[in-house]
Amino acid sequence: MWPFRKRVLLKDSGIFDGFTDWHSHILPGVDDGVQTMGEALEILCLYEELGVKSVWLTPHIMEDMPNTTAHLRERFTELQATYTGPVKLHLAAENMLDNLFEERLEKNDLLPLGENGDHLLVETSYFSPPMNLYGILGRIKAKGYYPVLAHPERYVYMGESDYQRLKGMGVKFQLNLPSIAGMYGDRIKKKAILLLSERAITHIGTDIHSCHIFQKCICTGAAHNIQKLFDF
Repeated sequence: MWPFRKRVLLKDSGIFDGFTDWHSHILPGVDDGVQTMGEALEILCLYEELGVKSVWLTPHIMEDMPNTTAHLRERFTELQATYTGPVKLHLAAENMLDNLFEERLEKNDLLPLGENGDHLLVETSYFSPPMNLYGILGRIKAKGYYPVLAHPERYVYMGESDYQRLKGMGVKFQLNLPSIAGMYGDRIKKKAILLLSERAITHIGTDIHSCHIFQKCICTGAAHNIQKLFDF
């Protein structure tokens, strides 16, 4: 049973007032997200209208998209030079826990999340964990970083006991806003609201890949007063 029955559009819910988007694919032309500078600027204009305060650009880094730190910083500098609005832009990355990540972790060749530069946004396959998942997370912590697991509600192999074990290890959780709007299906929506209700979420993001999909998301109904669940 949902905690609230009445529904309201996400854009009218108050969630975006002063919001920090901790996970986005707005940096143009580097992964499967936004491809052009024009679309990136269109999204940032929409963010301004919604009242978004800041956004972390977190392009994929994985064996299939081996973005280098230098290349992403170069593209970020181009976006900074082009965008002149009030939304604060920050650069990090969404790191797939694969062999490439382990190599870069060893070299400390990373784009961390957070003002203090001591968090790493990480992900796994939606369907199965990497070999020795907990060992990799332990090595991240040994390097002085806090792992932030992107969209934990979307991993089909994870259940409540997995979330409890990860939380006990000090892993933080980043929720995707489209999850609470049901855009990935009811099963993921239920897991998202459960994690919110248990105060397990530490970061919220849009995971935006295109302006069209984001516009669809914010015009989707969510439970009335759902923003109360975001007071963590």
